Parts: sequence; structure tokens; C-alpha cells
Amino acid sequence: MAEACCPASCGELIQGWVRGGEHLVSCPIDWFSTVEVREGTPLERERPRMRAMLGAVLRHLHLPAALGDGLRIEVDSTIPVGKGMASSTADIAATAQATARHLGHELSESDLAALCVGLEPTDSTLFRELTLFDHKAGAVLARHDWLPEVELLILESPERLLTSDYHRRDRRAPLLEGAPLLARAWHHMELAARNADARELGQATTLSAIASQRLLVKPLFSELLALVEQEALLGLNVAHSGTVVGLLLDPARHDRERIAALLSRPPFCQHYPRLHRARMVAGGVR
Repeated sequence: MAEACCPASCGELIQGWVRGGEHLVSCPIDWFSTVEVREGTPLERERPRMRAMLGAVLRHLHLPAALGDGLRIEVDSTIPVGKGMASSTADIAATAQATARHLGHELSESDLAALCVGLEPTDSTLFRELTLFDHKAGAVLARHDWLPEVELLILESPERLLTSDYHRRDRRAPLLEGAPLLARAWHHMELAARNADARELGQATTLSAIASQRLLVKPLFSELLALVEQEALLGLNVAHSGTVVGLLLDPARHDRERIAALLSRPPFCQHYPRLHRARMVAGGVR
């Protein structure tokens, strides 16, 4: 038996047309999908892509596909599905590493990235560092070894959006229109990492979120921006291919409970009835 876990993401820190294509930096948080692989009969309720990932790992390790018939996958995850919180990436990345470990191997981050993008567009939560990632081709464009001291209040809408449906849309025109904002966002992101400056990070995420409105409108976006300004928060971020919004707080400066109380009132609670508290963590499959 072997186990692995991978963090969820509060949307993306940035996503859009930057450095020659649509790329993203995920926002890993302390919310995990934990997967166990062991000997046993496969469960009927297994998630299909997790079983597909088990088969992909067997092929990667040059092992017979029939070996999978005697392996059981069990998952423990409460990450919301269809909200832009990287639930699928967490599931399949953890499945990949748990499968490899059960068979006496350990997959590298590059192995995991290649395996995951072979199944679907993938979040950069599978990298330990903050990583600018081509979520379709699997290429790493930049890495920043900095873990921001940031807490998040995550506003969850009842609406769902499958990532696969989002990526089937023709988005090239609005992505290119947003490229100047993304260039500024990436500039702030690099400054943030270079100087360990969470305020610069908030500038980056907010600019990217503003650009994302061209592609996927978030309810009460202007009101949330006004709240960020009113309370002098670090900024906000969004799920660019999902429905959640995150408010970035400095744990040393901001009263998380007071901000949460404001968000629990109309009109916010009418569009975002569930509120989660989280903190940023290092990415990577544990």
C-alpha cells in the first residue's frame, strides 16, 4: 500500500496570455486530495481519470496493463468539484505518485507534469515552487522559490464549470486583448518573488483577475474590488476557468474574522453562499 496527496488551488495567481501563450501560476492552499493505492479489487465508484492515470503510470514504468486489475484506488478529498480549485489535478497527480510508490518508484515533478497533461489541462499545484506553467503542453516557463505568508478567504459560488468545457471555448481574441494587463501582472509577480513582497503579489493577482473578466465574469466583481480597497487587503484572485474568488490577506495585519463577517452579508452571501478559510502552502505532491 502507498499513499500520496496533492494540494488544491484557490484558482490561479495569474493566468492569461503571458510569455507567448496562455500560461498560469496556481495558488496552492492547505486543502488536499489524499489517494491510497493498494492490492485489491478496483472499486465501482472509482473516478475514471484516476483509473486512467493508474494505467498511464504502468505504461510509463513499462509494466503490463493487466497489473492494474489487482490494484485498488481510494481517495479522501473534500475539494469542491467544478469550481476552479484544481480538484482533478490533485486527484490524478496524487494517484500517479501513489501508484508509483506502491510499485517501488518515485515520480519526478517533470514526470508528473507529463503524465497529467496527457490526460487533461493541468494546474501547477504539482510543483513545489510557484511555477509559470503551460497547462496544456506541460512546459515550465519560470519558477519562483518563495512561499508567501498569505491567508485567503475563498468565496464559493453554487455555479459549476468543468475545465474541459471552458477550454473548448474560442478564447484567443479576449486572451490577446488582456495581454497588456497580463504583462503587468507578470512584472508584479516577478517583483513579488524577488523581494518577498506579498503586496506586489496582490497587485499581480488583481490585474490578472481584472483581465479574466473578459473571459469569465465573476458576480459582484466591482463590489469585491471596492472591498479590497476599503479594507486595504493585499488583493483578490479568481479561478480563471472556474467560479471561486479569493481575497488575499496578510495574517499579521488583517482581521480575518471581521472580513469574513462582511462577506457573510448581502449582497455577497447571495452570490457566494459558502466561505472557506485557507492559507497558501508550497505546492507539490507529498
